[in-house]
Amino acid sequence: MKRVALFVDVQNIYYTTRDAYGQNFDYNAFWAAATQGREVVKAFAYAVEKGDEKQQQFQNILRGIGFEVRLKRYLQRADGSSKGDWDVGIVLDVLDYAPQADVVVLASGDGDFEPLVERVINRHGVEVEVYGVPRLSAVALKAAATRFLPIDAALLLPRKSG
Repeated sequence: MKRVALFVDVQNIYYTTRDAYGQNFDYNAFWAAATQGREVVKAFAYAVEKGDEKQQQFQNILRGIGFEVRLKRYLQRADGSSKGDWDVGIVLDVLDYAPQADVVVLASGDGDFEPLVERVINRHGVEVEVYGVPRLSAVALKAAATRFLPIDAALLLPRKSG
């Protein structure tokens, strides 16, 4: 049985699925697809903490699925800009856990992860599967991955009616 480590860039997945489809990502369907027939060695979901009750409920759902939720405080700067980026944290965790896995699963379309994907494949000899919204995922990231798996209807929650 292959060992898998999962890393989900929650902000990237939220905004790309919302922008492309007007729907939310189905974390249960993703977990089922990414872990089928595999032993999970680690699973992280990286999110921004705004102290919102709905967000805390969502984080508890992620924990219930099996993710360890990593939170970073949302910063609102004096100039009106904001920051809540997990890129460096994701890179560090992938580098730490890749040696324990046969497959690294990265859910993000962010092209900044392309050198990470290449390094993990070349240094650790693991497969890297990238899940992302096809038209909003960086071409270089898709090309670097062992496999690019498109986020499509099968990985989206049904639209809310009403």
